[in-house]
Amino acid sequence: MTSVRKAYQRAIVTPTHHVEQLWRDYENFENSISRALAKGLVSEYQPKYNSARAVYRERKKYIDEIDWNMLAIPPSGSSKEEMQWMAWKRLLAFEKANPQRIDSASANKRIVFTYEQCLMYLYHYPDIWYEYATWHAKAGSIDSAIKVFQRALKALPDSEMLRYAYAELEESRGALQAAKKVYENLLGDGSNASALSHIQFIRFLRRSEGVEAARKYFLDARKSPNCTYHVYVAHAMMAFCLDKDAKMAHNVFEAGLKRFMHEPGYILEYADFLYRLNDDRNIRALFERALSSLPPEESVEVWKKFTQFEQTYGDLASMLKVEQRRKEALSRTGDDGTSELESSLQDVVSRYSFMDLWPCSSNDLDHLARQEWLARNINKKTDKPTLGIEAGSADKTSSGVLSNTNPPAKVVYPDTSKMTIYDPRQMSGPAALAVPSASGTLPCSGSSGGPPNALNDILKSLPPAFAAFMANLPAVEGPTPDADFVISVCLQSNIPLATGKSGTASFPLQSGPAPSTSDISDSSKFRSRDRQTGKRKDMDRQKDDESSTVQSQPLPRDVFKIRQLQKTRVASSSRVTSSYTGSASYGSALSGDLSGSTG
Repeated sequence: MTSVRKAYQRAIVTPTHHVEQLWRDYENFENSISRALAKGLVSEYQPKYNSARAVYRERKKYIDEIDWNMLAIPPSGSSKEEMQWMAWKRLLAFEKANPQRIDSASANKRIVFTYEQCLMYLYHYPDIWYEYATWHAKAGSIDSAIKVFQRALKALPDSEMLRYAYAELEESRGALQAAKKVYENLLGDGSNASALSHIQFIRFLRRSEGVEAARKYFLDARKSPNCTYHVYVAHAMMAFCLDKDAKMAHNVFEAGLKRFMHEPGYILEYADFLYRLNDDRNIRALFERALSSLPPEESVEVWKKFTQFEQTYGDLASMLKVEQRRKEALSRTGDDGTSELESSLQDVVSRYSFMDLWPCSSNDLDHLARQEWLARNINKKTDKPTLGIEAGSADKTSSGVLSNTNPPAKVVYPDTSKMTIYDPRQMSGPAALAVPSASGTLPCSGSSGGPPNALNDILKSLPPAFAAFMANLPAVEGPTPDADFVISVCLQSNIPLATGKSGTASFPLQSGPAPSTSDISDSSKFRSRDRQTGKRKDMDRQKDDESSTVQSQPLPRDVFKIRQLQKTRVASSSRVTSSYTGSASYGSALSGDLSGSTG
């Protein structure tokens, strides 16, 4: 029972699968032996079990993101591989945080186990190998780090990064011979060694064995077929900066100049070295020698450096002379060399700028760069000339070269031949028929600003009520009008009534309140008035109604009341129509009706 208890107690504090079931089995086991003893043991191991269960759930989230069926292949840059790399990095970071709060030795074992698992899938990833080795080195296990580097070089024999990191580790712990052996394995017989490997080995020999060893290897390295001007520059700057031997550095640069006179990069590095010596005479001589041998298309940066040198060391006459020579030399490379020879405002900007200080704003720099591009392409024929170039090429005829701008080689413009002028009346759908009118009635075809004849024909073919409704709709610029606003317009519009009998007239509804029957009966008292007076009042009332627009009327608030008001208006209008057809004194009665509604 003691052995079983120890096994249970180890299992319930370990974050593993089915830890909850193990805890229940452990409780049953203790209770089956002694309930009094079980109470104390369960309360003692309850916090440890809770911690193990929390760590298990957290670790399970990271493990579930890993594809355990992934093959160990070199990285191709796919999204799946990147996601797996990120999942392993998260799991490694989780294990390094020691979430179980165990001792350092046990935690290191878990981290080593996780790294070994990771390398089973990310075997060809040099960053995982480097991180694994550096973790061992930081933990104090240098021998384990060396073994990891050796395994990494077997897995990735062509990785120079891992070789430099391995040599750095050996050199940092004082094993210079082991580090030198790493460099020698990288160089091989020297036929396939890169220029960078030569430079790094020269620096290592300078640190470990001294100046003479480095100089001796440089003499051998310059005979290699893969030796570039970078090796000369590195050895010369090492002699100048570390050995404080300017004469030796100058001799190395001169020796390299005989071999790399055609390399603009080497000329610029040699000029920078002479800058540090403040040797303006040799700098000017170097530029003259280099520019006489370099082809024009490769001498752009050298001419730029030469002009900057004259701006610093020369006077105004020498500056202008060098700039003119630069234009003459570079004009041979372009299709149109006449514009290159002309002076431009960009030359002034180049002469009078210093570091990040400019004699103009950034907008001016962009404008000058645009002018330069236009000037270069001013005479080029295109199949479809764009509007921007045609408009600007007449005024912008010449410009210089701005040192800090690189205009695009090709600018794409939209096809303006397919553009149409925007016209709200060309809108498709029912909203296109909605033409605002001040009077609320259909506009005639002869009025100014009215719709076209085709629109008038469409409106005339509609029923009167529907045509009046369409005319009162506002012009909407959009696919979906506001339904509530359209309903409010319908409720406030003076839509003509449909005629019930042939020969009877229809009158528009009045916007005011409907007159009552008592108002009509009271109007009989004024039947002795003149008929012309009633007609004049009727005409004035109609003009007032027509002058009121939809916008000036308040929006309805109670739809039910508005409907009841419309029913009252319809009933009143029917009575007025019947009195008009059957009574000879309709004029005075209608006048009294209108007067009552107005009052």
